[in-house]
Amino acid sequence: MTLPDRSREDGPSIVPVSLGDRSYSILIGAGLLGSAGTYADLPRAGACVIVSNETVAPLFVEALRRALGSLYERIHVVLLPDGEAHKDWPTLQRIFDSMLAEGCDRSTVVFALGGGVIGDIAGFAAACYMRGVPCVQIPTTLLAQVDSSVGGKTAINHPLGKNMIGAFHQPRKVIVDVATLQSLPERELRAGIAEVIKYGAVWDDAFLDWIESHMAQLLSRQTSALIQVVKRSCEIKAGVVGADEREGGLRAILNFGHTFGHAIETGLGYGTWLHGEAVGCGMVMAADLSLRLGFIDSEHVARLTRVIRSAGLPTQPPALGTERYLGLMRADKKAVAGHMRFVLLDRPGHAAVHAVAAPQVIETLERFAADA
Repeated sequence: MTLPDRSREDGPSIVPVSLGDRSYSILIGAGLLGSAGTYADLPRAGACVIVSNETVAPLFVEALRRALGSLYERIHVVLLPDGEAHKDWPTLQRIFDSMLAEGCDRSTVVFALGGGVIGDIAGFAAACYMRGVPCVQIPTTLLAQVDSSVGGKTAINHPLGKNMIGAFHQPRKVIVDVATLQSLPERELRAGIAEVIKYGAVWDDAFLDWIESHMAQLLSRQTSALIQVVKRSCEIKAGVVGADEREGGLRAILNFGHTFGHAIETGLGYGTWLHGEAVGCGMVMAADLSLRLGFIDSEHVARLTRVIRSAGLPTQPPALGTERYLGLMRADKKAVAGHMRFVLLDRPGHAAVHAVAAPQVIETLERFAADA
């Protein structure tokens, strides 16, 4: 795929992630991926590894290889199968096998080129290989650009739970080229908008208004709208991560919709619903639970549901059964001593973590079961 020449654009937007000696920048613009200047400040090494998948690599790997050619003598490419179902131990071992076979050392830089699955698994490989090597995130889906590429959370899935095996490993840089979104399937674009909506719901109610009024521009992939929505989302996430890197408190609010959403993903089988689809529906369910606990009114639930539906995301959960949902949510990594914890809306644009008793959760599950 031909990417636009960055020289015809204004300079990229830069969002800093402030974490002391682990601080880094998020570059946001169009035409960044194929420009050698984008990578000029990265660590030098004898070799680098590009981890991508069979869908993304044919589109972008050669442009990235050319851009990195003057910086690294040896460039190795590891191609993985595409999809959430492959974010597992056997696929992770393929990265290690390749790096060891190529003689990669502690200075080797790992480039994660792809969506959230590639970012998570390549980041986790970088965290583990020789106890940690540098990683650069180059997200090519909207969901990864606004969420999973920022903040250093890396992981693989376990059959009993999503993202259960992982590590915190901050990237050296995040490079967001919104031009890559022009090749994104429609379903993937809509799934990414779910995470954008999340930021408005938990942090910035005015941003939620902006998203709703600009939904048509986002769905039509207007470059200026994409840059603006990615920049604001990354500003919010960078601020939260800078205040709470390891999710000891504040950062947990970014899991709004995820407890229900992860139960949907695990219960259906990874990849049946996209992560953003499950989170979008999970936010509707979490809003309903917030209403039942008296935190928000029905008007706000209706508004959030309307915005999620306007993005073409599901608002009716699959019929897994109440007991199955409860079992999956009790096993979620946000649970404590078997008690379910949910990120709920205290008011428009504000969220907090709450422990919720099973009977109240059952009321929400039964309400959606009745609508099915």
